[in-house]
Amino acid sequence: MKYISTRGASADGVSSAYAIKCGLASDGGLFMPSEIPTLSTAEIQEYLSLSYHERAARVLGKFLTDYTKDELISDTREAYKSESFSPCPAPVVGLDDRTYMLELWHGPTCAFKDMALQIMPRLFVRALRKCGEERTALILVATSGDTGKAALEGYADIEGTKIQVFYPTDGVSNIQKRQMQTQRGENVSVLGIKGNFDDAQSGVKRIFADEDFKRELDSLGVFLSSANSINWGRLVPQIVYYVSAYCDLVSSGKIALGDKIDVCVPTGNFGNIFACYIAKLMGLPVERLVCASNSNKVLTDFLSRGVYDKNRDFYLTISPSMDILISSNLERLLYLTLGTEKCKEYMRELNENGRYELKKEELELIREAFVGYYTDEDTTRDTIKRTFKEKSCLIDPHTAVALSASERYMKDYKTDRVMLVVSTASPYKFANDVLYAISGERADEDAYALSRLSELSATEIPAPLAKVLSCEPRHKSIIEVYSMRDTVKEFAKG
Repeated sequence: MKYISTRGASADGVSSAYAIKCGLASDGGLFMPSEIPTLSTAEIQEYLSLSYHERAARVLGKFLTDYTKDELISDTREAYKSESFSPCPAPVVGLDDRTYMLELWHGPTCAFKDMALQIMPRLFVRALRKCGEERTALILVATSGDTGKAALEGYADIEGTKIQVFYPTDGVSNIQKRQMQTQRGENVSVLGIKGNFDDAQSGVKRIFADEDFKRELDSLGVFLSSANSINWGRLVPQIVYYVSAYCDLVSSGKIALGDKIDVCVPTGNFGNIFACYIAKLMGLPVERLVCASNSNKVLTDFLSRGVYDKNRDFYLTISPSMDILISSNLERLLYLTLGTEKCKEYMRELNENGRYELKKEELELIREAFVGYYTDEDTTRDTIKRTFKEKSCLIDPHTAVALSASERYMKDYKTDRVMLVVSTASPYKFANDVLYAISGERADEDAYALSRLSELSATEIPAPLAKVLSCEPRHKSIIEVYSMRDTVKEFAKG
């Protein structure tokens, strides 16, 4: 399997190891496999009896053909071991006879990013060896909350790497911030920026595009790579949990093998939902993908009108991991649907004007698989409260955004298919907002919010979050966006 850029570079293709090592293509595009492998009904039948890590090794093996079967089995077994994921990596939980939640937050940082970032560092280190790379890899991460901690947890003290994370200092929850600020590791750096996530992401992209700066780093024996979902090594493990969830629905008798389902995903950067789209293209029986946004509804508007416009008001919401106006992985969908030249054209327009508009027939191609809904703040809180009172189920704001969207979709489209709603974070990561939604109480301290939420819901505080409250912050620096490049250089030297 070879990988090519969404913008046309590497036309002859590079190996998956090289794509994972580099993160971005040389022309600024995103790596994509030259073809989408197939997943047959017979293979899904075989997967029913496999463990999660065995399913993961099978699916990853379809894309990472320069990794051996033994390597993938070893890495998936270690990444998804019971000590890291309890009770299991990706359980499917029923809300009613038609709606099921795929819970992706049972890992070490209590967010869905763990599903990829527990295995990605292992794939990355192997990629360095396969490519004969002897320089130190400096992983740059822009985060809207969850990616930062999950990447730090995955790469901390990994030989041959350094990792530097930038987060919007006023754009993450208190728990998310504390998780990052207390991170241990000799090779880690965490910095708040005065701006929003898009400022952080744009700053990182500018650094990646600066060829003179990359030559400076090369002279220091350092090269840049990414742990965001722009890196194929981060995105490909996300395909696995959609395949696994479908298998679990079949195994539990909720659907018959071959039945189609709908999937609703809360998404800002479009990576999580795009992974499900890849699974659909492979042959997983998924009918429609419901793209759920919060008040920063740039994706909802795009899917309804075909206009992508980042020139709009930016809102800080109670679902901060979705407070994004530049959805990087949408480029991959444009590439698959419209081809390289159209993708390059629209990315150029976005860079120059902050917007682009699809032709009617182009939008219709995308709408064959996708539909967009958004959920405002009041509805998000109401969904948290209603789900707790009616279903005895505690959900976080991002999951509430998706659950509300799924309910409206099922009403509008009058479908009888099973709906799989992706639950992306533990409610305890957003304890104060969840507590307020279900009880009207506000907490002055995180510790009280966590304990009160536990008391009201009769559920346990996740151990990783309870532990973080007793740790002293180590990374307290806050910088201007224009200082990011200099900060990266200093960290590379150290």
